Amino acid sequence: MTAPLPEFWQAETQTRLAPGEAVLAWLETDLDAQLRFSRGLLLLTDRRLLAGDANGTWRDWPWRQGLKIERRDHAGVGHLELTDAASLLAAWHYTLGLDESARRLAQCFLERNAASSEGREPEPCAVENCPGCGLPLPAGHALCSACTLEANRPPSTWTLLRLWRFARPYRNQLLVGFLLTLASTAATLVPPYLTMPLMDDVLIPFQNGTPIDPGRVKLYLGGLLAAALAAWALGWGKTYILARVSERIGADLRITTYQHLQSLSLEYFGGKRTGDLVARIGSETDRINVFLSLHLLDFATDLLMIGMTAAILLSINPWLALVTLLPLPFITWMIHVVRDRLRHGFEQADRVWSEITSVLTDTIPGIRVVKAFAQEKREVKRFSDANAHNLAVNDRVNTVWSLFAPSVTLLTEIGLLVVWMFGIWQVSQKEITVGVLAAFLAYISRFYGRLDSMSRIVSVTQKAAAGAKRIFDILDQASSVPETAKPIHPGRIEGAIAVKNAGFRYGNRTVLSGIDLSIAPGEMIGLVGQSGSGKSTLVNLICRFYDVAQGSILVDGADIRSFPIGEYRRNIGLVLQEPFLFFGTIAENIAYGRPDASREDIVAAARAAHAHEFILRLPHGYDSLAGERGQALSGGERQRISIARALLIDPRILILDEATSSVDTETELEIQAALENLVRGRTTIAIAHRLSTLRRADRLVVMERGKIVEVGRHDDLLEKQGAYYRLYQAQTKQMEGGEGEDA
Repeated sequence: MTAPLPEFWQAETQTRLAPGEAVLAWLETDLDAQLRFSRGLLLLTDRRLLAGDANGTWRDWPWRQGLKIERRDHAGVGHLELTDAASLLAAWHYTLGLDESARRLAQCFLERNAASSEGREPEPCAVENCPGCGLPLPAGHALCSACTLEANRPPSTWTLLRLWRFARPYRNQLLVGFLLTLASTAATLVPPYLTMPLMDDVLIPFQNGTPIDPGRVKLYLGGLLAAALAAWALGWGKTYILARVSERIGADLRITTYQHLQSLSLEYFGGKRTGDLVARIGSETDRINVFLSLHLLDFATDLLMIGMTAAILLSINPWLALVTLLPLPFITWMIHVVRDRLRHGFEQADRVWSEITSVLTDTIPGIRVVKAFAQEKREVKRFSDANAHNLAVNDRVNTVWSLFAPSVTLLTEIGLLVVWMFGIWQVSQKEITVGVLAAFLAYISRFYGRLDSMSRIVSVTQKAAAGAKRIFDILDQASSVPETAKPIHPGRIEGAIAVKNAGFRYGNRTVLSGIDLSIAPGEMIGLVGQSGSGKSTLVNLICRFYDVAQGSILVDGADIRSFPIGEYRRNIGLVLQEPFLFFGTIAENIAYGRPDASREDIVAAARAAHAHEFILRLPHGYDSLAGERGQALSGGERQRISIARALLIDPRILILDEATSSVDTETELEIQAALENLVRGRTTIAIAHRLSTLRRADRLVVMERGKIVEVGRHDDLLEKQGAYYRLYQAQTKQMEGGEGEDA
């Protein structure tokens, strides 16, 4: 079955469909022919292709041979085109968030075509969502491409062995801890062994009239006390050493994961939610740390206890020992059956928990927006839904676990009963003494207790394995912007930039193609164009946040891919459209790029950015807290601090990405006055919607649909009456009409 139609279209489509007409697939578009936001619907049925819009206009094309649907995208917009052998029949447009759904409809159209050619009835194209991210699934796939990499590596207990990479530096301490574990386990096995002579040589003879030998009693009781003290001391030593080591392994794991995360390109973060990454580095590493410090030690102790106890039992009486070990194969089989279910269940639970964390990381920083739009109830419902999902997943896991643990306990109790029966029979046959049976029962209580403990460790082991898998999913990621093997150290660059036939794609979407641009050192370039024309993408490529898919970008004649990334970016100052400030003081935020900057340098940068005056008006001046993400400051104040932060590093290349879009006119004039002096001798690339902010640019570069269409000075481009002229006229009319300054 296909997914149900949106409620907006259900009543209308019921009147349009003929009796018995089956819907195979559908797509709700969100752009009209003029690329303005508008609802539309495209229905593929077993008889025709039916299309309607929000104005009530409907058209249809009965199915016939030769019809084709082609899907393409350009500059942030997707297109579906219906053609036949002669002409273009119709076209629909949508934003790329609907691209996967459009691809599915086009695929269903092809399947409909194939069914018609083969003379069979077409089947509805089921639309399923990815359980990982919720996006529509490609046909025949269980996960979308964004989740495929991680899904192809199922969690395995063997993943925990990869933690040896972090344990290797502490191998000497681990060896000492293992030897202490071995010794403490051996010490705990001494008391039951002393029980045999204490009963057979002291207590039972005393009941038969033989006097008690005080020396022998003192010897046995002294042995029991010494074993208890040795077990206590050795247990404390092993726990202390292994806990310290595990804490350091966990700390190294967190640092390594965070360090690797910082080395990944922006492309990786574009497909991840903040809450998921926070949960991995925080919760998962903490879970692994608890497993290493507590449960792994218990597991090793249990394993040693079972092995050593089995050896002692076999040495005392092989037949009774075999009876004691009868439940072991059944428990092993149960662990094998339950293990995989628990592991997959715990990994799913981890993913669902990251959903809860993601809701929190979305709403808490954005609480002002939530309250401004009165969406508190909606966010509570979103959190409740995620919490309910988490509850359902954990209920499924607990159903399996709740049956497994009591079953192991039942088997151990039955095993103990069998040992009692067989032991009593052997005592009655005078094959063993009562002391031997008592010792056996003491060892069995330890044996079965450890066996039961090991079975319970299955749960925490699978949780740790699922967590380790999610950590190594990050560590196994390779940056799409790699460091070169033979770097060229740029030092202090001059700032000459040459973009040669550069192209770039976001997934299957072409964003830039055939870009050629040369910028001289110290020149100021203004990038203009409509939203989605590729301006910010070009700047991202120059900063090497992404690498070009084709062509190259040269700085001072060398390909930027040959530079060490950190050394190259230290020559770039970046001011974003939405300034981001860290929680800390104003001075710390300005000095973010130069933590060792003096207070004089910080003040100088703030003066240059026209921020000094308002900073002094704050309660503690430069030592005032900016608040999380700078919430204690206005948008214009945050922007000026962001500019000061970029200026403090004295970059050779200055990037202004809509740097004045979030400030008022008066603040913009102050910043423009500062920039007139600051851009001298520095290569500057400025992006702005307000063309007035680029009046000082040496050249303007006009972009449309991922291409450069015009380059020149303001007056020259106006004379051409081309793309820039149209932008300028549209903005001028808007300003004259009092509708604002943005084009």
